[in-house]
Amino acid sequence: MASSTNQNQRNVFLRLSDRLSCRQVLNIMVFLGFMFNYMLRVNLTIAIVDMVLPANKTDSGDNGTDLYSTDCYVEPPVDVSPNATAVTPTAAAPSGMRFDWDEYTQNLILGCFFWGYICTELPGGRLAEVVGARRVFGYSMLSASALTLLTPPVAQLSHVALIILRVILGFMLGATWPAMHPMAAKWIPPMERSKFISNMMASSLGAAITMPVCGFLIAAAGWESVFYVTGAIGLVWSVAWMLLVYDTPAEHPRITVEERRYIETSIGPSAHKGKPLTVPWKPLLTSPPVWAIIITHGASVFSYFTVVNQLPTYMKYILYFKIKENGLLSSLPYLGKYIFALATSSLADYLRKTERLSTTATRKIFTTFAVMLPSFLMLAQVFLGCDRVASVAIFTIALTVNGAVTAGYLGNGLDIAPNFSGTIFGMANTLSSLGGFLSTFMVGSLTYNNQKYAQWQIVFWILAGVYGVGSLVFLIFGTGELQPWNSPDYLKGGKPIAVSTNDDEDIDDGKEEMVPIRSKT
Repeated sequence: MASSTNQNQRNVFLRLSDRLSCRQVLNIMVFLGFMFNYMLRVNLTIAIVDMVLPANKTDSGDNGTDLYSTDCYVEPPVDVSPNATAVTPTAAAPSGMRFDWDEYTQNLILGCFFWGYICTELPGGRLAEVVGARRVFGYSMLSASALTLLTPPVAQLSHVALIILRVILGFMLGATWPAMHPMAAKWIPPMERSKFISNMMASSLGAAITMPVCGFLIAAAGWESVFYVTGAIGLVWSVAWMLLVYDTPAEHPRITVEERRYIETSIGPSAHKGKPLTVPWKPLLTSPPVWAIIITHGASVFSYFTVVNQLPTYMKYILYFKIKENGLLSSLPYLGKYIFALATSSLADYLRKTERLSTTATRKIFTTFAVMLPSFLMLAQVFLGCDRVASVAIFTIALTVNGAVTAGYLGNGLDIAPNFSGTIFGMANTLSSLGGFLSTFMVGSLTYNNQKYAQWQIVFWILAGVYGVGSLVFLIFGTGELQPWNSPDYLKGGKPIAVSTNDDEDIDDGKEEMVPIRSKT
């Protein structure tokens, strides 16, 4: 009976997928995958505000100094006090068990995710190049979803147990992001890759949806419901991914002759089809364009994670927002980031396809816009951060324009070395993951028992500098040119092969791929 049910579910998925091209199905699944990927990551960011006991306004000791009073000198709304809880524990708004965690412990719990995350970035990218992105991305998400369901009972054991679970969760999700570049190298024509990479920014949309939804879930059913709902959604997506997605067009059982021919002739020989190539470590590690991607990504994500992890806390203690307002307003920057990522990536592909801009010019212009403008906005936040309206506007605009990285450096590894794009992005995300942990440590150290605006001003100064440095590095060293060490012939000591873009070129002779082309019936 169970076998029959599973087969029926599979048939439903397959019938739905037959109505769409294989690339459309892949785009939809990647879009949902990154949205749910970030949902599993940021659910704790909003839930932890309600998981902890209310802060004692005068528990500083001897002189009764108010540890949580802001130095912005603004009056909070009459129904909200500085030490108000996120949701009052009543029958109408269940809160569940609460924990006596100070700011340092809270930031440790948030930041420990990156201890595991950093370990699997580079291995995950390389593993996707060797065994395929389908299994790496799918099994990582499946495991992370199961761990999310276990979060409430584990948190009740101790904060140490929760830290261990979050480290393992980070370990599983660390392999997901770099896995997508090898998938794009095999499935997405070069002039469509910016738009495909924008699907990775569905992570921002995931945050935009997760934050307000978590706020309402907490109010309705307690913080535990956040993890049960998001974990269940992740499990359902993981099953669909394994049923619908394949590593290459040649392996897909439902692809049409026309679609496979279009994909393979558009990509040409730049993406290797045989056995996985050995990574040319020396030329890769000494390549300025590679380091431009790594450093710029590290700077951008360090700043992004600082905001995504700390914005709810800043809004609670400095701007006095309640949890429902907090979740809704915290989501605005991420909604804007996804919309802007989609718009700018479509524009970038159009500019490149029509040859109005070269790939190098496109990547540099959009990266500078996406990373340098937030630097200036963080400087504005230093001086305007006491103003509720100004703060929401600044964070929203800063993270919105940062979405243009999809048209800039984010897909640049596919331009310069598609055969090793997973390895390059794994290196870049390793640095950015370290930055994500350092950002939580930085904010925790600056605001521990000292939740005042003057301390947050230091945070904003640091963000402005990091954004600025990242932008300048890519502007100087970035490029969109295919690197010679991407070619299999280069690895053999021969002359690098040229990249063909002739759509009339015949499909590969099949010596390296034995899977036949199939048409839909």
